[in-house]
Parts: sequence; C-alpha cells; structure tokens
Amino acid sequence: MKIAIYSRGGESVNKDDVLLLFKELEKQKITFVIYRDFFEQIKDITSADQHNTFTDASELDDSFECLLSMGGDGTMLDTLTFIRDSNIPVLGINFGRLGFLATIGKHELRDAVTSLANRTYLIDKRSLIHLDANIPLFGDTPYGLNEFAIHKKDTSSMIKIHTYLNGEFLNTYWADGLIVATPTGSTGYSLSCNGPVVFPESASFVITPVAPHNLNVRPIIIPDNNIVSFEVEGRTDQFICALDSRREIVSKDTQIAIKKEAFSLSLIRLNENSFLQTLRNKLSWGLDKRN
Repeated sequence: MKIAIYSRGGESVNKDDVLLLFKELEKQKITFVIYRDFFEQIKDITSADQHNTFTDASELDDSFECLLSMGGDGTMLDTLTFIRDSNIPVLGINFGRLGFLATIGKHELRDAVTSLANRTYLIDKRSLIHLDANIPLFGDTPYGLNEFAIHKKDTSSMIKIHTYLNGEFLNTYWADGLIVATPTGSTGYSLSCNGPVVFPESASFVITPVAPHNLNVRPIIIPDNNIVSFEVEGRTDQFICALDSRREIVSKDTQIAIKKEAFSLSLIRLNENSFLQTLRNKLSWGLDKRN
C-alpha cells in the first residue's frame, strides 16, 4: 500500500505523534510520501533518503490508495486541492479543535493505521460545490467541500445580494454576506450563522444569510440540482468571494453562479465513527445534567 501524508504542521502537530505514525506505517509495511513543506518542519525526526516527498497534485497518481491529513478541518479542506477528481480517499487525523471532518483522534493512530493496512474501513462520498464566473476565479480548483460565500469587504456597509434559482428570483438578501453550504459544510460556517445541520447524503444546499438586516429572513434548504446565481449591489465597488478557506476580491459587476460539482470527495472513516456519533460528540448532545 502507498499513501501520501499532508499537514500544515505548526504547534498543533506534535512531533512525537508524527514519529509514532511513521513507526506504525513502517510496521504495517505501508509506503508513504510526505508533503514537502511539512517534511521541512519535521525532517529532524526522519531523513530525505528514507522518504519521498510531493509538492503538488500532479504527483499524486492512481498508485496512491489514500491521502492522510494531519491537522484539523482546515487541513482537510486543503487536501481537496491535491486530490481534485482523482478519487483518492482522504483519512483525517484530528490534531485541531472541533473536527467534524477529521474525526479520528490522536489516540486512535494505531487503530487507523491497522484499518488502512487491512482495508477494514468505510468510504463516505461527500458532494462538492462548483463556482462558475465570467472571470477566472480560484485558478484550476474552482470547487469546495464546505461552502461558497459572498461577503462585504472589510468595514463597508452591508450589501444587497439578489439570488436566483435556475434563473428564477428567490430573494434579495440585505446582509453582510450569504453562504451556500454543502451538507458537509452545514456543520461549519453556516452552522455558526444559525444554519441547520444537514446529513451528508441529503443531496442539498443550505442558503444561510450572514447578519441579515431583515429579521424574517431565515436559512433555507434547496435540492443540489439547482443552479444558484447572484447579482451584488453595494456602496463599494468590490466584494469578497470565498470558497472554503480561499478567497478572492472581485468587482460587483462579476457574474457568479454555483452548482453541484460533477465529482465528489471520498472520506475514509473507521466503522464505528458514524455521522450521528460525530454530532453527539462534537456538539455535546446528551451531556445535559438534567438527562
């Protein structure tokens, strides 16, 4: 088996945990290739003549059976720019905080590696969101796992976002911004703006306003076979487009539409880690002392 390892590194990733992971992979005779920037941070515990490195998506071919992400959910979102449409499954080891995507804890490293080696894991397919615009945006990766968002720029006044479903007018949002989230993204930014939690297999988008001026405007759920388009007005000439953790500043004349991406992302989970279990653990459901 051959896998790739990606991480942003930093203080959240303990080198002792990394060394433990490497030893477990070697014990299971799993060949691994390390993201070059991460390797530079941890090369004092390994050596270049022992492990190969990679730098971009072109180096991840069909010989890889998995990409292992070490970090939080933000790190998991980064992996999409490497995986693209290759269908290489992603396994997330949570070195971050909340972790709805990277659900496997550091204490489960041995179990995760054993499951990889024995291929005793499940694969969840997660839908992606695709951005179309009349100007090039987000290079050759105009898609995201969590959400697409429109924001006002900096401290400017709120913006008007005219929103259409398949060309039919839906609503004008007077707000600081607007989020269109996938089911996966429903537990991210959208949730923090009072959006609903949506099951990953629900085939939907969640449209959630950010600080709307009209109190009767609420998040709505739509089928993901809709094309959602926007026209933006505001007192400034520019606004922000965000796709997961990436962003671009564009003029208000830019034409933008989003739809479901043609391909999906494969996430590896251990048999016992269901979406319901993740919800209960991460949102502390059932921990009320009155129960």
